[in-house]
Amino acid sequence: MIGAFANLVGWDLRGWFSDVWDTITGISFGYIVAAVVLKSFQTTAAALSWYGILRFAYPGRVRWLDILAAYAASVALNSILPANLGTFAMLIMFSTIIAGATFAGILGGYAVQKIFWTLIGVFVYLYLFLSVGGSFDIKFAFVHEHPWATVTFLLAGAYLIYVGVRRIWPRVVHWWDEAKEGGSILAHWRAYLGWVFAPSLLSWLAGLAVMGVFLAAYGIPVTFDTLMRIAGGNSIANVTSVTPGGAGVTQAFNVASLKGIASAQDATAYSVAQQLVTTAWNLIFGIALVVWAFGWTGGKRLVGDSYEGAKTKAAEQKAAHAAKKAAKREAEPTSS
Repeated sequence: MIGAFANLVGWDLRGWFSDVWDTITGISFGYIVAAVVLKSFQTTAAALSWYGILRFAYPGRVRWLDILAAYAASVALNSILPANLGTFAMLIMFSTIIAGATFAGILGGYAVQKIFWTLIGVFVYLYLFLSVGGSFDIKFAFVHEHPWATVTFLLAGAYLIYVGVRRIWPRVVHWWDEAKEGGSILAHWRAYLGWVFAPSLLSWLAGLAVMGVFLAAYGIPVTFDTLMRIAGGNSIANVTSVTPGGAGVTQAFNVASLKGIASAQDATAYSVAQQLVTTAWNLIFGIALVVWAFGWTGGKRLVGDSYEGAKTKAAEQKAAHAAKKAAKREAEPTSS
C-alpha cells in the first residue's frame, strides 16, 4: 500500500533505496573494521564500569567474563528490541548469575552506573542549547528584561521541588534501604572514579569515535559540534522511540542533526550504515561472549529466561504507572 501510494504521488522509492544502498556499500572496508574495533572497546569499557560496581557490592562473587557477556547481550538485545528491554534483561541476568544478589540491589547499582551518563547527557544538551540557534543573551532575554519575575519563578519552582521531594522522600529512603547494597561503591569515591567514572568516560569517547569513523567514511566533516549534534539527536531518539533499536526515528534525527552539513541522502546513508554495521556486530559480539561464558545451552536459557522476566518487569512498571495515574485522577475533586 505504501509503495502504491508512493507511485501515485510520484515518489521514486526504488530509485531512492538504490541510491542509498550504493552509498552504503561504497565505503572502504577499513572504516568498517575501525568501527567494529571501537564498538567492541565501547561495550567492554561500559561493562568494566558495571564490573567495578558489582565487585564492590558482592565481593568474591563476581566474574569479569560473566559481567561482560551479560552486558554485551543487553547491548545486542537493545539493538533489536523496543523500549530498552535488553537493559531489563541484563539486570535480571546479573541477579541470576551473582550469588545472593537481589533485583533491588542490582537496581541500586544501575542508579550508580547512570550517574555518569546523566551528567554527560546534561553536558550534551547544554552544549546544544547554548551553541545552536542564537547567542546566550538572546536565549535569556527574558531574564535580563524581567529579573523580579525570574526570581519569583525560580523561588516558586524551588518550592514545588521541595514539596515534591518531601512527599516522595519516604519512598526513596525505603527503596535505598533495599538497593544500597548495589551502590556501595559510592562510599569509596576513588574506587568510583577509577572503576566506574573513568571506564564510562572511555566508553562515551569510543562511541563518539564510532560516529566519527562513519562520518569520515561518507566525507561528512567530523567536528566536535557535529558529534554533539548527533549524540544529542540519538539520545532523544533513544528516549522517544518504541521501534527496535530506534530504527527510523534515529535516521530522522540524524538527518535533522546534519542539516546544513551534509545532504539528506548522505546523512541517511551514514545513519543507516552505522546502525546496520553496529547492530550486526553487537549481535555477533554478544552471542560469542554469551557462548564463551555460559555455553550455548546455558547462555540460551539465561538470555531467554531474562528476556521473559524483562517483559514481565516492563509490564509491571507500565501497570503500576497506569494505576498511579488512575488513582491521581480519582483523588482530584470533581467540578460541580
